[in-house]
Amino acid sequence: MAALDVEDESILASIFKDSFPGSFQDSWRGNPDFTAYLSELSSFGLEKLSREPERLAEERAHILQQTRELAFSNYRTFIRTADCTERSHRDFSRVEASVSRLLDKLPGFTERCRGFMKEAEEIGASRRMNSLTLNRHTEILEILEIPQLMDTCVRNGYYEEALELAAYVKRLEKKHSSLPVIQGIVREVRQSTQLMLNQLLQQLRSNSQLPVCLRVIGYLRRMDVFTEAELRVKFLQARSTWLHSMLAAVPEDDPYFHITKTIEACRVHLFDIITQYRAIFSDEDPLVPPASGQVNEGAIFHGWVVQKVAEFLETLERDLQRGVGGRLDSLLGQCMYFGLSFSRVGADFRGQLAPMFQAVAADTFRRAVQEAVDKFQEDMNLYTLIALPSVLGGTIPPVAPSTQPGTLQPPMSLLDFQPLACFLNNILTAFNDLRLCCPVGLAQDVTRCLEDALKMVTRQVVVFHRAEESAFSSREKELFVQFCCAYAEDLLPFLNRCLQVLFPPAQLALTLGEDSLVHHQTMLNCKSSFEHILCFSAGVPATHLHRYDSLGCIDVAAVLEPLGFVLPQRETTPPPPLPEVDIDAELSSLTFDSQLNEPTADQNPASTRSGPSDSEPEPGPELTEPAAEEQDDGTIQDEESNEHKN
Repeated sequence: MAALDVEDESILASIFKDSFPGSFQDSWRGNPDFTAYLSELSSFGLEKLSREPERLAEERAHILQQTRELAFSNYRTFIRTADCTERSHRDFSRVEASVSRLLDKLPGFTERCRGFMKEAEEIGASRRMNSLTLNRHTEILEILEIPQLMDTCVRNGYYEEALELAAYVKRLEKKHSSLPVIQGIVREVRQSTQLMLNQLLQQLRSNSQLPVCLRVIGYLRRMDVFTEAELRVKFLQARSTWLHSMLAAVPEDDPYFHITKTIEACRVHLFDIITQYRAIFSDEDPLVPPASGQVNEGAIFHGWVVQKVAEFLETLERDLQRGVGGRLDSLLGQCMYFGLSFSRVGADFRGQLAPMFQAVAADTFRRAVQEAVDKFQEDMNLYTLIALPSVLGGTIPPVAPSTQPGTLQPPMSLLDFQPLACFLNNILTAFNDLRLCCPVGLAQDVTRCLEDALKMVTRQVVVFHRAEESAFSSREKELFVQFCCAYAEDLLPFLNRCLQVLFPPAQLALTLGEDSLVHHQTMLNCKSSFEHILCFSAGVPATHLHRYDSLGCIDVAAVLEPLGFVLPQRETTPPPPLPEVDIDAELSSLTFDSQLNEPTADQNPASTRSGPSDSEPEPGPELTEPAAEEQDDGTIQDEESNEHKN
């Protein structure tokens, strides 16, 4: 049946507006049974329509009666159905709650399942790695044992194997630098490599010979930790450390023993180090300047040698200042031999020794002369003029003149005057010490020092005269005049002759230079290398030496000027000839072999010069007689023949 149209629906709504609520209208509007019943009801007649409510009421009552009968007859079924429905409702509620809980737990379960899958994959990968590790166990164990093996090789001195292991680890690092295990191995191997480097440098700091040094430098080059210039510096530093340890072990109590042992150690060990350096490192052309930004490797060695020589010279100067006694000539010989040996390696430093020894010799002589002056002053303070000379003069036998060329006889008349005799003894002692190491360069300094000392002696004599003049008797005045005459006519000329023996005028002239031939002969006959410093180009004859102030001759007039009022005036007569001194013999006695032999620490400090004797002065009025060097005629002839050949 077709649904109600809008017109019919509006008619029914107007008719049954009180019978149907609004909510029911919505419900019957779509009910087909209601629509069919309304269509049927609209077809009824009036009578039938009037009976329709009764029929509906009867039908309703009948239906209710049937319902009651049905409920009464089947109430148990309804009760069971209600119970079953209730139970079903409760079960559905529980199921719904369980399903809700399940839905809530499903996300976490999903995440755990994913984690389980991931862990399962990791476990699978780990199992595969463990299987692979088990298969490569031997090879992996060898790699892991590399640091321990490296340390064992280094500590036992197997540097060749250690270098091979280090090279293998470098290759591993390049291939597998990201692996932590490889990084740990590399770190431990580097520590062992540093230990090996320290051990190799320590070997260079010990008494290592050339083969050991070659092997150590070869290892250092293979380690590739230093550049070539740095390797040279490290080698020289390590060897310097060992040399310093050797020098530090020398006792410093005795300056002479210390410097002689230092010379020996430096000469032997420095020469060994230089030989080792030149055998290991090559300086083919050190004079070529390096390119921009590069280190001059040749200058490294040169600077090191210069530094070592400077350190030795400092030590030598310090010990010389401390004093080496009367063994200066022995020390000079050792130093000159040291410098000569270093000339073979291009480091001849003998020229730097001359000023040093010259200054020490001059200071020693100056102190000795000052002590002589002080002693003379003390003697003059205690001296009294007595009639002693007449007694002594009668007891002293006349001394026959010596026939030996160059012999100097002290004036015996000075024994009459004790202060002058003691003063001359002290000066002769200073001369004897000086002649052991007497460079020609000291001629002016020695002469000037002696002249200053004599001027002080003259002043002391004048002071004595002023203090005692008022109390002089006629005899004492005569003795004082004799005292002054002995001083002026015996002591001063004798000291001049001593200076001429120490510094012969002919040799001074040769040293100042006449021509190239004479200059060459002077170099052959010089007492030491000190004399080279006084060579000039112009020739100076021996007769013109007086023009040079204080050069091998005392200015007697200047010394005696304060005593002019005491000394008797004498007629001007030609001066008597001085005792004949064979200058050729003196020069021959001064020559020595220019090729120095190796000196020893116990070398006898015998002089090769002619001068005052080595005898020590005795206290008291006794004079020390200087002795000249003996030389036969054959030696003089040999020297003359050598001069003709030159």
